Amino acid sequence: MDKSQKIYIAGHRGLVGSAIVRTLNQAGFNNLIYKTHAELDLTHQDQVNDFFVRQRPDLVFLAAAKVGGIHANNTYRGEFIYENLMVQNNVITAAKNNQVKRLLFLGSSCIYPRDCMQPMKEEYLLTGPLEYTNEPYALAKIAGIKLCEAYNNQYGTDFVSVMPTNLYGPNDNFDLETSHVLPALMRKVHEAKKTSQKSVIIWGTGKPQREFLHVDDLASACLFIMNKTGFTDMVNIGSGQEVTIRELTEMICEIVGFEGEIIHDTSKPDGTPRKLLDTLKINQLGWQSKIKLKDGLRQTYQWFLENKIFEKVAS
Repeated sequence: MDKSQKIYIAGHRGLVGSAIVRTLNQAGFNNLIYKTHAELDLTHQDQVNDFFVRQRPDLVFLAAAKVGGIHANNTYRGEFIYENLMVQNNVITAAKNNQVKRLLFLGSSCIYPRDCMQPMKEEYLLTGPLEYTNEPYALAKIAGIKLCEAYNNQYGTDFVSVMPTNLYGPNDNFDLETSHVLPALMRKVHEAKKTSQKSVIIWGTGKPQREFLHVDDLASACLFIMNKTGFTDMVNIGSGQEVTIRELTEMICEIVGFEGEIIHDTSKPDGTPRKLLDTLKINQLGWQSKIKLKDGLRQTYQWFLENKIFEKVAS
């Protein structure tokens, strides 16, 4: 990556986009472009096309997406497939039409089959049925991967798709209605401690296993892959650190300082039983995650407290 190149980060205020901006700034990249949703609605093709014609970015990180946990994915199924398809189609096609040198598309580990062999290798894509609760989101992400592949094959573009595991860190969403499992648990446990509750209720059996990656590790991987010009294989990005939801809850309780009981609401869904990515491909290229889960949880909770997130989500 040349520091004189113009770099567009779509979704710069989200969990992933803000981490990419931070990492680029720390690496000395200052020629960055980003727009708020109010300034540029990525679901509107004409706005996206006009933006690319005017700005002419050299590189694009496509981190803009409608995201959420099990509840949000399963409740707003139409919005999750429609909005993500529109954003992807518009940005990837505008990048192709305006000769963007390289684009990195952020996917998700939920693209893999519900009962996928573990750990999940890139070649397991489309080998079985998806998890129902997040099927619309997964289908949209699969379409984005295939659009990048199709443009590379037909037009010679240099677009690459990366599949991160479950993410967490600064600028995460802590709203209980729409958040992913880790920030939802952190907020629940924090509020239980703050209100002197004797217990905290978590969804499901606590048995599903999940892999978590700090978003700063993901950002470093994205820059690493963006620098691999000509590498267009879909690639997994993970930590290799796998814990059960129960173990994760216990870690968060320890960090927050909550000593009450953990109660399982087994009427709520567990989701996919296990989701561990095979990261051999990116590891062989020379990248490894660095942030251990417990260290990342402590840092994230400190950020949560310093930014008074608990006050914002409650207001």
